Amino acid sequence: MTSSKKSGERLIKKYPNRRLYDTQTSSYITLADVKQLVLGNEVFTVVDAKTDEDLTRSILLQIILEEEANGEPMFSSAALSQIIRYYGHAMQGMMGSYLEKNIQVFIDIQNKLAENSRGVMDDKPFSPEMWNQFMNVQGPMMQGMMSNYIEQSKGLFMQMQEQMQSQAKNVFNVFPFPGTPGFKAPGEK
Repeated sequence: MTSSKKSGERLIKKYPNRRLYDTQTSSYITLADVKQLVLGNEVFTVVDAKTDEDLTRSILLQIILEEEANGEPMFSSAALSQIIRYYGHAMQGMMGSYLEKNIQVFIDIQNKLAENSRGVMDDKPFSPEMWNQFMNVQGPMMQGMMSNYIEQSKGLFMQMQEQMQSQAKNVFNVFPFPGTPGFKAPGEK
C-alpha cells in the first residue's frame, strides 16, 4: 500500500516510536482517538510510516484487546478458543465469512429497531402507556426480525456445510476408496 489514500479515506501513520499520526489533523493521536473514529464511522487506514505496510487490522485488534480487558468482555474464553482453532484450518475462510455475515445481519436488525423506535419519544414524556404501545409494536416486529436472522444464519450455515462437503469430495476423489467411482479392488480389471 502506498501513502496515497483513497478519496475520503483518512490516513494515519504509525511511527517506530509506536505513535500514531493523523495526517488529516496533522497531530498525534491515541488508540482511544482511533476508537472514536470507528464509533463515528470514519473510514481510515493505518500504515507503517517507513514501509507503508497496512496496519489497520492490527490497530483494530489492539482496540478490541483493550475493550476486552476493561469492563465486560464480549467474547468468552471458550469463544476465543474456538476462533483460534479455526486459524490454519481448511474452514478458516468460510468461518470468517460466516461470522462477518452474521455480524452484518445483527447490525441490520439493530438499525431496523432504531429506525422503528424513532419518533416514539419526540417531545413527549415516555409514559407507561407509550412504553406499552411501543412494546406491542416492537414484539411482533422483533420476532419477525429474529426469525429472519435465524433463517439467514441457517442459510449461511447450510452454504458453509455444502462447501465443506464439496471440498471433502474433491479431497477424497483423489484417493480410490471402495464405493467411489473408478475404484477397482485388488486383482480387478
